[in-house]
Amino acid sequence: MACTTDLKFAPDIMLHFYAYYKKATHQNGIYRPANEEDLRNGFKANALLQVENLTREEARKKYVEMVEKHIGEV
Repeated sequence: MACTTDLKFAPDIMLHFYAYYKKATHQNGIYRPANEEDLRNGFKANALLQVENLTREEARKKYVEMVEKHIGEV
């Protein structure tokens, strides 16, 4: 649902979606953007640092909460 929406979100909301999704879906719970020099990846890395203490399940729940809040009921 979140990946198919046509809604536009502020960059900070998109970064939260990104961080929760990556934390919830990456097998070992750790994901690092490939190109450290890209400014966008710096923002992604910062968002990931903010969720590093969450479990995969906590991240999944927060992702679903964000989808329901910003897009609609899952």
